[in-house]
Amino acid sequence: MSLSLPICPCQINPVSNANAIGAPLLYQDCCQPYHDGLLNNEADKDNGAKPDSAERLMRSRYSAFVLIKPEYIVKTTLPAQQALLDIKAIESWAKKTVWAGLEIITHTPKLGKRHAQVEFKAYFKTNENLQAHHELSAFVKVTDKNSNNARWYFLDPTVSMSVSQKQPCICGSGEKFKRCCGAYI
Repeated sequence: MSLSLPICPCQINPVSNANAIGAPLLYQDCCQPYHDGLLNNEADKDNGAKPDSAERLMRSRYSAFVLIKPEYIVKTTLPAQQALLDIKAIESWAKKTVWAGLEIITHTPKLGKRHAQVEFKAYFKTNENLQAHHELSAFVKVTDKNSNNARWYFLDPTVSMSVSQKQPCICGSGEKFKRCCGAYI
């Protein structure tokens, strides 16, 4: 389902001065290529458009929540965690929430060899009040060893996994978990 939205949901910031930034991007020029690229190219995950930074991935995930695209949320979470996510719960939460905008506070694009962090506030409305979900999220860039293509993934700290600190990392880097993603989740 392709919606024609005037402004991409990730470009709406309810607390910023609209005059301080350039013109917000349209959905078709912002997150739609990522959503369509991943969701419409199931057979070849590396064929579609993909976010080139953790911040772009964060923005596209926020837009997916607003537009109720739970499959995108799951597919942009680290593959080792995907089967542990409850897609129905994600969809239900997205439907019940009245989203109001996104504010990127900081983007740290390089933490170590393959990690990044994005601090953000996702605004939503409750009984006419504006609330904010404030989070510091971790991301990992995973390179496919066969094709050498790389893709950013969200590291979900709420997913319960039994991984010891000395096991190989869940991202497939070949490093020990404690020296790789274990430092961020």
